[in-house]
Amino acid sequence: MSKKPNIAVVGATGVVGSTFLKVLEERDFPFENIYMMASARSAGKTVTFKGKEYVVEELTEHSFEKDIDIALFSAGGSTSEKYAPIAAKCGVTVVDNSSQWRMDPEVPLVVPEVNADDIKWNKGIIANPNCSTIQAMVVLKP
Repeated sequence: MSKKPNIAVVGATGVVGSTFLKVLEERDFPFENIYMMASARSAGKTVTFKGKEYVVEELTEHSFEKDIDIALFSAGGSTSEKYAPIAAKCGVTVVDNSSQWRMDPEVPLVVPEVNADDIKWNKGIIANPNCSTIQAMVVLKP
């Protein structure tokens, strides 16, 4: 039996972060532990996920020193620029929703329904296009 992943949601108190959580809950995504991370001004707030309250922790350079497998980032480009490489260096696979890594030739830009195989060559960070581009690519792929 394979281990369930430990997940971090960076930007957990924002609109997209809360949508990440809603989708994870709707799809009953398996996980062992989940960590809610955000800016200093959101630290200490609580987020309800799957009927349980989680305290939001401040995102710092040390946030990824714990056992985290996947980090879903939606906290803006400057946050991703600073913290995604730190997370990747700690062995975390980052899925970044900002525009920070979209044009970086070293980072796969992935729409799962279109080019999921590109995930294989990631070096710790995976980018995704903006919402309108994702929708267009799914339709245009055929």
